[in-house]
Amino acid sequence: MIISPVSRQASSLKKAVGELERFATVSRTLDRYPAAASDVIRALRAHAPQVVFLSLEDMEKALNTVKILENEVAGLQIIAIHSHCDAAILRETMRAGLREFLSEPFELQALGETLGNVEALVAKRPPEHPGTDQVFSFLPSKAGVGTTTLALNVSAALSRLENTRVVLSDFDLNSGMLRFLLKLKNTHSVVQALENSPKLDEELWSALVTSFGQLDVIHAGKVNPNVRIDPEQLGSVLQFWRRNYDVNCFDLSGNLERYSLEIIRESKRVLLVCTPEIPSLHLTREKLAFLKSMDLDGRVSVILNRVPKDPLLSGKQVEDVLGVPVFKTFSNDYLAVNQATTSGQCVDPKSKLGRQHTEFAHELLERTPQPVTDVKRKLMDMFSVSTVASTAHAQK
Repeated sequence: MIISPVSRQASSLKKAVGELERFATVSRTLDRYPAAASDVIRALRAHAPQVVFLSLEDMEKALNTVKILENEVAGLQIIAIHSHCDAAILRETMRAGLREFLSEPFELQALGETLGNVEALVAKRPPEHPGTDQVFSFLPSKAGVGTTTLALNVSAALSRLENTRVVLSDFDLNSGMLRFLLKLKNTHSVVQALENSPKLDEELWSALVTSFGQLDVIHAGKVNPNVRIDPEQLGSVLQFWRRNYDVNCFDLSGNLERYSLEIIRESKRVLLVCTPEIPSLHLTREKLAFLKSMDLDGRVSVILNRVPKDPLLSGKQVEDVLGVPVFKTFSNDYLAVNQATTSGQCVDPKSKLGRQHTEFAHELLERTPQPVTDVKRKLMDMFSVSTVASTAHAQK
């Protein structure tokens, strides 16, 4: 990545780097020093560069940028550049802890030697671009158990938590119910994200994703059984999401495709959704056994969904059938879900089912929910205090 307010300088350097075929191309050029730390952090998370060329034309702003870069990415290599070379500039470069310096014109031999030195340092200590480990996959035991609805509402509840950026990705490529549930108009899908993985950045991503309140959503697109997902493309996109979001949620098909298994391997927790019905429980056991054979059972948690007031099987009986504990139970509220689907919204967070979604969001991130203030109780207490005060005053 290049950070330089001098367009001539940035253009000349980018061209020179491109002529050195041994090294990768420049992925991003910032034509100004960042006004805020968030500006450069977004670029770093989008592109994950190993090397940053930083112009020292404005020394004060450049040194502030060095601090941001080093705080955000450990091991990131910074090469100082300037329009000319003199003793004063070299002293400032050394004080900033920058080992490599290049000045214009950028001769290929000097540039190649500098990048060779940096390459050796990167090999010893690759840059550590931060990425979240809060990755949750929603996996249905069978079609029709309400997995997509649950994934949507839990993801939305997660996004309502303070300082929590969440993306929900629909990888049920044979159904893609998320687009229908939210009435999404964006024609772009996860397929386009995968196809454009080499050039995926913050600008392209903003065109692919749809913001639904505080939640970012990317749907599966139209049904296309012929879609094939390249593991390398998938890995690149997954890393992009992990760098740019605090929480990644995935809605899977339940068919256990190869790409689904790759996502499961990247997941902190796999939420295997079932209902208290015999066919669903049977297939839950089948999936648990398969995931165990793949050494993936340790991250699987069973979610019992759509539980009626008087179920045929109790929670204990369900656990006896499955041979594993139930991690979380959600009640069956057909009316609330139907109203949400009709309006293209999430289930009302104030409803009983909505409160369960919010509670579960706190549990997933191991956060303590904020106590809900009882407004009526508070008003009654204020009224009682006022009444006591008035009575005491009258007695005086």
